[in-house]
Amino acid sequence: MGIENTKSPPDQTKERLLKTAESLFATKGYYAVSVREITQAAECNLAAVNYHFGNKQNLYLAVFRHCFIPRGKKIHRCFTNAMAPLDSPSTADIIKALAGAFLEGPITEKERFHHSQLISREMAAPTAAFNILMEQAFRPLFNDLLNYLRTALPEIKNEEMMLLNIFSIFSMILHFSFARPLISSITGQNYDKDFKTKLINHITDFALHGLYGRRGFNAPRTQGPE
Repeated sequence: MGIENTKSPPDQTKERLLKTAESLFATKGYYAVSVREITQAAECNLAAVNYHFGNKQNLYLAVFRHCFIPRGKKIHRCFTNAMAPLDSPSTADIIKALAGAFLEGPITEKERFHHSQLISREMAAPTAAFNILMEQAFRPLFNDLLNYLRTALPEIKNEEMMLLNIFSIFSMILHFSFARPLISSITGQNYDKDFKTKLINHITDFALHGLYGRRGFNAPRTQGPE
């Protein structure tokens, strides 16, 4: 470790620890990463973690507060900015704006990887960071989306149905945004501007019409009570 690293300004050391910790937590998971591994990768000493964060768990929570949440807010702003000029947005307008915020939005590919990995790990095995993720990122975006769709779809009175519809839309968007290596491998398409536009249109059409409604197919009748 060079002398210049031991004399880094505190703010630079803290930022380096956050970025390094996020990369390792996203790649390997919280429990598989040690404080020593983080400090070695960040080229600082163990005392720096105690000084800036207190312990490993606080460092993990700080990654969400200082890295994940600001990115989530950027995506949220991208969505609301797309909605702002629309006087009476249709359901299609809303879905396209949301899909565009995730697929064409303001975060880099490296940030997208960290974002998706951290989400996946918290969904599979929630930690104390889960509440931060939900209350400061997902719930505000979810509530805005819910309010827009209530206005666009006043005929849907059933709250549970509306919530399930929103989860279905979110699921598609998150998958097409974060499963890029899988989708590119299967389709042979790179995530360039044209393909992203095609995906946004597909997500919108599928959300509105399902497998059969878009092109006039006769949907099979579902089994159930008359």
